[in-house]
Amino acid sequence: GNEDTFREMLRIKRSVQAQFNTQVNFMSAQMMAGGATSGGEVGEMVDDTDEMRELERKARLMAQEAEKRLSAFNQPYTKVVVSTMTRARETAALVRSCLPPDIPLEECGMLAEGAPCPPEPPSSHWKPENHQFFQDGARIEAAFRKFFHRADVTQNEDSYEIIVCHANVIRYFVCRALQLPPEAWLRIAIGNCGLGDVGHLPPDMITYN
Repeated sequence: GNEDTFREMLRIKRSVQAQFNTQVNFMSAQMMAGGATSGGEVGEMVDDTDEMRELERKARLMAQEAEKRLSAFNQPYTKVVVSTMTRARETAALVRSCLPPDIPLEECGMLAEGAPCPPEPPSSHWKPENHQFFQDGARIEAAFRKFFHRADVTQNEDSYEIIVCHANVIRYFVCRALQLPPEAWLRIAIGNCGLGDVGHLPPDMITYN
Protein backbone atom coordinates (compact mmCIF):
# COMPACT_ATOMS: atom_id res chain seq x y z
CA GLY A 1 0.00 0.00 0.00
CA ASN A 2 3.00 2.36 0.11
CA GLU A 3 4.67 4.33 -2.68
CA ASP A 4 7.33 1.68 -3.29
CA THR A 5 4.63 -0.95 -3.79
CA PHE A 6 2.82 1.23 -6.29
CA ARG A 7 6.06 1.93 -8.20
CA GLU A 8 6.68 -1.80 -8.38
CA MET A 9 3.16 -2.31 -9.76
CA LEU A 10 3.85 0.23 -12.48
CA ARG A 11 7.20 -1.37 -13.29
CA ILE A 12 5.54 -4.77 -13.69
CA LYS A 13 2.84 -3.24 -15.85
CA ARG A 14 5.34 -1.62 -18.22
CA SER A 15 7.43 -4.78 -18.37
CA VAL A 16 4.47 -6.95 -19.33
CA GLN A 17 3.29 -4.43 -21.88
CA ALA A 18 6.72 -4.21 -23.48
CA GLN A 19 7.31 -7.96 -23.62
CA PHE A 20 3.93 -9.37 -24.44
CA ASN A 21 1.85 -6.39 -25.58
CA THR A 22 -0.98 -7.71 -23.40
CA GLN A 23 -2.50 -4.32 -22.76
CA VAL A 24 -2.52 -2.83 -26.23
CA ASN A 25 -5.90 -4.42 -26.88
CA PHE A 26 -7.55 -2.28 -24.25
CA MET A 27 -5.10 0.46 -23.29
CA SER A 28 -5.05 1.60 -26.89
CA ALA A 29 -8.78 1.75 -26.36
CA GLN A 30 -8.63 4.03 -23.40
CA MET A 31 -10.76 6.62 -25.08
CA MET A 32 -12.29 7.74 -21.89
CA ALA A 33 -15.97 8.34 -22.20
CA GLY A 34 -16.40 10.92 -19.48
CA GLY A 35 -14.95 8.89 -16.65
CA ALA A 36 -11.16 9.18 -16.90
CA THR A 37 -9.71 10.24 -13.60
CA SER A 38 -6.51 10.38 -11.61
CA GLY A 39 -5.67 7.91 -8.88
CA GLY A 40 -7.88 8.37 -5.85
CA GLU A 41 -10.85 9.59 -7.84
CA VAL A 42 -13.64 7.70 -9.51
CA GLY A 43 -15.20 7.81 -12.91
CA GLU A 44 -18.66 8.59 -14.11
CA MET A 45 -21.45 6.44 -12.70
CA VAL A 46 -24.46 5.18 -14.59
CA ASP A 47 -27.52 7.32 -13.91
CA ASP A 48 -30.90 8.18 -15.36
CA THR A 49 -29.58 11.28 -17.14
CA ASP A 50 -26.99 9.43 -19.20
CA GLU A 51 -28.89 10.14 -22.43
CA MET A 52 -28.33 13.87 -21.78
CA ARG A 53 -24.59 13.54 -21.33
CA GLU A 54 -22.56 14.69 -24.33
CA LEU A 55 -18.92 15.32 -24.86
CA GLU A 56 -17.96 18.91 -24.38
CA ARG A 57 -16.00 20.71 -27.08
CA LYS A 58 -12.64 20.20 -25.38
CA ALA A 59 -13.36 16.54 -24.79
CA ARG A 60 -14.15 16.12 -28.49
CA LEU A 61 -10.83 17.70 -29.42
CA MET A 62 -9.06 15.35 -27.00
CA ALA A 63 -10.81 12.36 -28.52
CA GLN A 64 -9.78 13.51 -31.98
CA GLU A 65 -6.14 13.70 -30.87
CA ALA A 66 -6.37 10.17 -29.51
CA GLU A 67 -8.00 9.12 -32.78
CA LYS A 68 -4.97 10.43 -34.67
CA ARG A 69 -2.63 8.47 -32.41
CA LEU A 70 -4.57 5.25 -32.94
CA SER A 71 -4.34 5.78 -36.67
CA ALA A 72 -0.58 6.39 -36.39
CA PHE A 73 -0.15 3.04 -34.61
CA ASN A 74 -1.16 1.48 -37.95
CA GLN A 75 -2.18 -1.83 -36.42
CA PRO A 76 -4.54 -4.29 -38.14
CA TYR A 77 -7.49 -3.62 -35.84
CA THR A 78 -10.21 -6.24 -36.14
CA LYS A 79 -13.01 -4.83 -34.00
CA VAL A 80 -14.17 -1.84 -31.95
CA VAL A 81 -16.10 -2.67 -28.78
CA VAL A 82 -17.87 0.18 -26.99
CA SER A 83 -19.79 0.73 -23.78
CA THR A 84 -23.46 1.60 -24.23
CA MET A 85 -23.08 4.88 -22.31
CA THR A 86 -23.57 8.04 -24.35
CA ARG A 87 -20.07 9.47 -24.10
CA ALA A 88 -18.48 6.15 -25.00
CA ARG A 89 -20.65 5.92 -28.09
CA GLU A 90 -19.67 9.44 -29.15
CA THR A 91 -15.98 8.70 -28.61
CA ALA A 92 -16.26 5.43 -30.53
CA ALA A 93 -17.79 7.31 -33.46
CA LEU A 94 -14.73 9.57 -33.56
CA VAL A 95 -12.40 6.57 -33.30
CA ARG A 96 -14.07 4.77 -36.18
CA SER A 97 -13.65 7.77 -38.46
CA CYS A 98 -9.88 7.10 -38.59
CA LEU A 99 -10.24 3.35 -39.17
CA PRO A 100 -11.13 1.30 -42.25
CA PRO A 101 -14.92 1.27 -42.70
CA ASP A 102 -15.12 -2.52 -42.68
CA ILE A 103 -14.03 -2.84 -39.04
CA PRO A 104 -17.13 -3.96 -37.11
CA LEU A 105 -18.51 -2.11 -34.08
CA GLU A 106 -19.92 -4.04 -31.14
CA GLU A 107 -21.79 -2.49 -28.21
CA CYS A 108 -21.60 -4.11 -24.78
CA GLY A 109 -23.56 -2.96 -21.74
CA MET A 110 -21.19 -4.84 -19.44
CA LEU A 111 -18.55 -2.16 -20.16
CA ALA A 112 -20.63 0.64 -18.57
CA GLU A 113 -18.99 2.56 -15.72
CA GLY A 114 -19.47 1.29 -12.20
CA ALA A 115 -17.93 0.29 -8.89
CA PRO A 116 -15.75 -2.79 -9.55
CA CYS A 117 -14.93 -3.75 -5.96
CA PRO A 118 -14.14 -2.01 -2.66
CA PRO A 119 -10.75 -0.32 -3.19
CA GLU A 120 -7.73 -0.76 -0.95
CA PRO A 121 -6.98 1.59 0.68
CA PRO A 122 -10.59 2.77 1.02
CA SER A 123 -11.55 6.12 -0.45
CA SER A 124 -12.32 8.80 2.12
CA HIS A 125 -14.90 10.55 -0.07
CA TRP A 126 -16.35 7.84 -2.33
CA LYS A 127 -18.43 5.24 -0.54
CA PRO A 128 -20.99 3.46 -2.74
CA GLU A 129 -23.58 1.24 -1.13
CA ASN A 130 -22.48 -2.37 -0.77
CA HIS A 131 -25.13 -3.53 -3.22
CA GLN A 132 -23.51 -1.40 -5.93
CA PHE A 133 -20.23 -3.28 -5.58
CA PHE A 134 -22.07 -6.60 -5.80
CA GLN A 135 -24.06 -5.50 -8.83
CA ASP A 136 -21.36 -3.64 -10.77
CA GLY A 137 -18.52 -5.90 -9.70
CA ALA A 138 -20.10 -9.03 -11.13
CA ARG A 139 -20.86 -7.25 -14.41
CA ILE A 140 -17.37 -5.78 -14.80
CA GLU A 141 -15.70 -9.09 -13.94
CA ALA A 142 -17.88 -10.78 -16.56
CA ALA A 143 -16.75 -8.17 -19.09
CA PHE A 144 -13.12 -8.90 -18.28
CA ARG A 145 -13.61 -12.62 -18.82
CA LYS A 146 -15.44 -11.98 -22.07
CA PHE A 147 -12.77 -9.79 -23.66
CA PHE A 148 -9.50 -10.91 -22.02
CA HIS A 149 -8.43 -14.49 -22.46
CA ARG A 150 -5.78 -16.60 -24.13
CA ALA A 151 -5.85 -16.69 -27.90
CA ASP A 152 -7.31 -19.72 -29.60
CA VAL A 153 -4.73 -22.42 -30.32
CA THR A 154 -5.35 -21.94 -34.03
CA GLN A 155 -4.37 -18.25 -33.94
CA ASN A 156 -0.94 -17.66 -35.46
CA GLU A 157 -0.65 -13.86 -35.32
CA ASP A 158 -1.33 -11.08 -32.83
CA SER A 159 -4.82 -9.58 -32.87
CA TYR A 160 -5.78 -6.00 -32.05
CA GLU A 161 -9.14 -4.85 -30.69
CA ILE A 162 -10.14 -1.40 -29.49
CA ILE A 163 -12.31 -1.19 -26.39
CA VAL A 164 -13.92 2.18 -25.63
CA CYS A 165 -15.07 2.36 -22.04
CA HIS A 166 -14.51 4.08 -18.68
CA ALA A 167 -11.93 4.83 -16.00
CA ASN A 168 -12.98 2.46 -13.25
CA VAL A 169 -13.56 -0.39 -15.68
CA ILE A 170 -10.18 0.09 -17.35
CA ARG A 171 -8.29 0.30 -14.08
CA TYR A 172 -9.92 -2.91 -12.89
CA PHE A 173 -9.03 -4.59 -16.19
CA VAL A 174 -5.40 -3.51 -15.79
CA CYS A 175 -5.15 -5.10 -12.35
CA ARG A 176 -6.78 -8.32 -13.52
CA ALA A 177 -4.65 -8.57 -16.67
CA LEU A 178 -1.46 -8.12 -14.67
CA GLN A 179 -2.64 -10.56 -11.99
CA LEU A 180 -2.45 -7.84 -9.36
CA PRO A 181 -4.93 -7.59 -6.49
CA PRO A 182 -8.05 -6.09 -8.12
CA GLU A 183 -8.65 -4.03 -4.98
CA ALA A 184 -5.72 -1.84 -6.10
CA TRP A 185 -7.68 -0.44 -9.08
CA LEU A 186 -8.21 2.99 -7.52
CA ARG A 187 -4.44 3.54 -7.14
CA ILE A 188 -3.98 3.74 -10.92
CA ALA A 189 -4.06 7.17 -12.57
CA ILE A 190 -5.75 7.59 -15.95
CA GLY A 191 -5.86 10.75 -18.06
CA ASN A 192 -8.82 11.70 -20.20
CA CYS A 193 -8.57 10.17 -23.69
CA GLY A 194 -5.36 8.43 -22.72
CA LEU A 195 -3.82 5.58 -24.71
CA GLY A 196 -1.83 4.13 -21.86
CA ASP A 197 -0.38 7.64 -21.47
CA VAL A 198 -1.31 11.19 -22.46
CA GLY A 199 1.85 12.00 -24.43
CA HIS A 200 -0.13 12.45 -27.64
CA LEU A 201 -2.15 15.34 -26.16
CA PRO A 202 -1.06 19.00 -26.21
CA PRO A 203 -0.29 20.24 -22.66
CA ASP A 204 -3.42 22.39 -22.51
CA MET A 205 -5.60 19.34 -23.18
CA ILE A 206 -4.26 17.08 -20.43
CA THR A 207 -6.98 16.75 -17.79
CA TYR A 208 -7.94 14.32 -15.07
CA ASN A 209 -11.43 15.54 -14.12
